[in-house]
Amino acid sequence: MSTATAPSGAATLQTFGLDDLAQYTWEGAFGPTASPDFRVFYVGRDDVHGVLTHLLTRVRLSVKMNMFGYDDEQLNSLLFGLAQNPTVMVQVTLDRSQAGGVHEKKILDSDAVADPAAFAANFAVGESATHQISHTKGGILDGIVAFEGSTNWSVAGEGTGIALGKDKQSAGFKAQNNTLTVYTNPYEIAKFAARLDYEHAVAAHQGKQP
Repeated sequence: MSTATAPSGAATLQTFGLDDLAQYTWEGAFGPTASPDFRVFYVGRDDVHGVLTHLLTRVRLSVKMNMFGYDDEQLNSLLFGLAQNPTVMVQVTLDRSQAGGVHEKKILDSDAVADPAAFAANFAVGESATHQISHTKGGILDGIVAFEGSTNWSVAGEGTGIALGKDKQSAGFKAQNNTLTVYTNPYEIAKFAARLDYEHAVAAHQGKQP
């Protein structure tokens, strides 16, 4: 499987600002009263896949995420490219019921070919602490930018292929009613990081049980 890595000297999240994501909105801009801490994107109206790609290609330090519905080859390639980078820590939690699906299984099987000892990455597949689905759909990148919402990583879940600013999309375009929030508030990121660590630890422990 091919992996995607950022070129030397490329933009990073250290210079990221939420206004950088205006290019992925239907309007092409944010209003003057937009929050300084977060932006909300709407699947079927905004280029949510573009937002996620923009963020992942700028990661240099770490990824912590939990994703219910992991079915995007391109985003997986970006994520696994980061996992193969010895300078980047990658921690991923996936839902057990979703991981058994045809596409999710294919992606996970392709990721498993690498030697886990060769990089600072850990993938855990499991359930919630009460054995319900692990339904969180979000993550934290480099400890300074977070994304969260109802958007799962799939063609319809992200509305992949949307033509921005168009009232009519091309034939075959599919988009669920989902949202994606991107935020930079340190307090909320710290709380989310703790929760992602907890969910990952629970799933990892379940994987070790007989």
